[in-house]
Amino acid sequence: MVERKVFTTEIDGNGVAWVTLDVPDEAYNVLRAEHLDEAEALLDQLERDSGLTGVILRSGKADSFLSGADIRMLDRCADAAEASALALAGQRFCGRLEALEVPVVAAIHGLCLGGGLEIALACRYRICTDEPVTRLGLPEVKIGVLPGSGGTQRLPRHIGTGAALDLMLTGRQIRPDRARALGLVDECVPAAHLATAAVRKIREPDERPARPWTRRVLHWITEGNPAGRTLLLHEVRRRTWHKTYGNYPATEAIIRCVEIGLAEGVEAGLKAEAETFGRLAVTPEAQELRFLYFASTAIKKERFTDADPRPLERIGVIGGGLMGAGISAVTVEHAGLPVRVRDPSAEALARASRHIVDHIDRRTQRGALTPFQAEQARRRLTLTTESNGFNSIDLIVEAVFEEIELKRKVLAEYEAQAREGAVFASNTSSLPIASIAEGAREPSNVVGMHYFSPVEKMRLVEVIPHQGTAPDVVATAAKLARAQGKTPLIVADRPGFFVNRILAPYLNEAGRLLLDGFAMDEIDRTLKKFGFPLGPFELLDQVGLSVAARVQPVLQDAFGPRMATPGLVERMLESGPGKFYRRSKSGRKVPDPAVYKLLGVTPVRSGFASEEILDRAILPLLNEAAYCLEEGVIRCPRDGDLAAVLGIGFPPFRGGPFRYMDRRGVADIASALRRHAERFGEHFAPAPPLTSEAPAPFYAAPQQSPTADPQ
Repeated sequence: MVERKVFTTEIDGNGVAWVTLDVPDEAYNVLRAEHLDEAEALLDQLERDSGLTGVILRSGKADSFLSGADIRMLDRCADAAEASALALAGQRFCGRLEALEVPVVAAIHGLCLGGGLEIALACRYRICTDEPVTRLGLPEVKIGVLPGSGGTQRLPRHIGTGAALDLMLTGRQIRPDRARALGLVDECVPAAHLATAAVRKIREPDERPARPWTRRVLHWITEGNPAGRTLLLHEVRRRTWHKTYGNYPATEAIIRCVEIGLAEGVEAGLKAEAETFGRLAVTPEAQELRFLYFASTAIKKERFTDADPRPLERIGVIGGGLMGAGISAVTVEHAGLPVRVRDPSAEALARASRHIVDHIDRRTQRGALTPFQAEQARRRLTLTTESNGFNSIDLIVEAVFEEIELKRKVLAEYEAQAREGAVFASNTSSLPIASIAEGAREPSNVVGMHYFSPVEKMRLVEVIPHQGTAPDVVATAAKLARAQGKTPLIVADRPGFFVNRILAPYLNEAGRLLLDGFAMDEIDRTLKKFGFPLGPFELLDQVGLSVAARVQPVLQDAFGPRMATPGLVERMLESGPGKFYRRSKSGRKVPDPAVYKLLGVTPVRSGFASEEILDRAILPLLNEAAYCLEEGVIRCPRDGDLAAVLGIGFPPFRGGPFRYMDRRGVADIASALRRHAERFGEHFAPAPPLTSEAPAPFYAAPQQSPTADPQ
C-alpha cells in the first residue's frame, strides 16, 4: 500500500513550486510529529532546486489552510524537555522556510491558526481570501501554552507589539479584513482570485507601503524606544493581571518572551520561547485546559441517542423577553433558520425586535457578519401577538415565566395547531419537564432546552428529556443547539437539572457569608481570584434576583435543608435596593451601603479570611456535583465538568468540579466537608461518593492525559 503524502509539490513552467498541504483522511489540516521528516524533506528539495522562482504554499482542503499542530502530541511528552523539542522542531522548520532565497507566498483560505499562522508568518508574503470561513489567530493561550514555532517573535515584528500581544493573550481569531488592516496579510482577495494573486506576488514583488507618519510616531512612542516598550509592557501586564489574577501562567510567559525578543534579539527570544513552551505544556493548568478542549470537541460529535434527528426548517419562540430574544437571535444568525416569535404584548415584541436587530448590527460592525448575511438574518425573523401561524413549525421553544401552569397552557395552545411530529422544547431553569408534559397530547414530543443568560454569549444548553421523551426528539433538540453554536449536554429531569442545582448552594453560602459580616466585594474578589469570571453577588446582579427567587423554592422543596436559603434574596426583593452594587459618581462599581443597612450587617474586611470564604462557597458546589453524579443527573464526570465551566464559569484552568476535586484530593474535600458540617451545619454533610474513609477519585487516573476516556 502506497503511503499518501501530506506535502505534494508541482513546479510549473515558470519555475514556481506549488506546495499543497493535505493531511490524508482528515477534514482539516493538522500537523503531527510524524509529518516532520516529510516537511524537512520538502525543504531539502526546495533548497536544492536552483531553478525555482518562487514557492506558493496552499491547502488541499476545502475550508482549512492549516489549523495548527495536533495538541495530542503534548500529552505524549514525558517531560518539559520533550515538549520543548517539539517547539524547537517547529522553529527550525519555520526558520528554514523563512531563509529560502526565493519568495514564498502563503495562499490562505479557511482556518489559519496556531502553527499554521506561524508557518504563514515565516513566508515572505501572505494572501488570504475574503471569505467568512477564513480566520487567522494564535489560540495557544486557550490550551495553556504559547506559540512555540516563532510566533512570539515574528508576530510583533509584523503587526507591532501591542496588536501582537492582544492577539496572543486573547487567542481570538480575526477575519480577513481585520488581518489586512493590521498588516498580518498583504492582500485580501476573492477565493477565485487567490492563485492568481499569489503568482502575481512572486512575479511582481512589491515593497510594503510605508505606514502614515502619525502611525510611525505612535509606534516610536509606544514601542520604538526602551522607555515606550517598558510602559507598554507594564500596562499590558496590569490589564492581564486584572483579568486573570495570575491564574494562567501562559499569559505572563507570552509577555516575557516578547519582551526578551525585543530587548535581546530574535535568537534570545526564540530560545526563551522554546524553553517556556516546554515548561508550560506540563503544568496542571495546561493539562486541564487540554482536557476541556478534548471534552468539548468530543461532545460536538457525540450521538446522544441511536435515533436520527427530525428535520428542522422553521422554529417558533414563545416569549419576547431577554431569553426569547436571545434564542431567536442565535437561531436566525448561526442556525440560519426562520423564526416566528410570539408574545401577547406588542411592547415586548418591539423590545425583542430591537434586541435581535442590535445583536445582528453589533456582529456586523465587528466583522462577524457581512452586510448581506446580516440582512438575510433579519429577514428570517417574524413577530406576532397572535397564536396563528405555528402550524408549520418544526420545533417551538417556550421562554415564558417560570410558572408550571403557564408553561402547560402554552404547550396546550401549541399542540392544538401543531403539525404531526412537531417538537415542543421548554426553556425552564428548574421545573421538571415531566410535570410540564402532564396532560400533553403527545408527551413524547416534549423536551427541555435550558439556555443560559445572556444566550448570545453562553455556550451551554442543557437538553432534558423526561422519561417519555422520544429518542429522536432528544436528537432534534441537540441538533438545534449545535446549529445555534451551542454545546448541548444531556441531563436528567430532576429539579434544577445540573448547573442551577450546583450553583444554588454556592450562592446560598455566599449569602450566609455576607450575613456573617464578610464584605460582599471581598467575597466576590476571593472567588474571582479562584478563577470565576464574576463573584456570586456580581452574578446575582447580572442574572437578576427575581430569577434566583423563582428557582430557590423549587430546589428547597425537592432537596430540603441542603438547599435552604438564608433569606437574602427575598429580603432584597421585598425592601432592598434590588442589586448588590451601584455606580459611584466616578462610574466605578461599588457595594451599595443600603444592602448592609437592610441586613443589619457591619462588614469586616479581614484581609486574611480568603481561605474560609473560598471553602465555604466552593465546598457546597462540589458536594452537590457529587450528589448529581450519584443520582445520574449527569452521565459522567466529564459532562459535569464541561457543564460547570460553560454554564457558570467554573475556572477552566481547574478543569471543572470533578477534576478539581481529584487534583486537590477527594479525601481532602470529604474531610473539609465534615469539618464544615460540624461548624456551620448539616448542609455541608458529604454526598454519598464522599462518605467512605478513602473516597475514590472521580476519574480513573486524574493525572493522566485528559484525552483519556472520561467514562
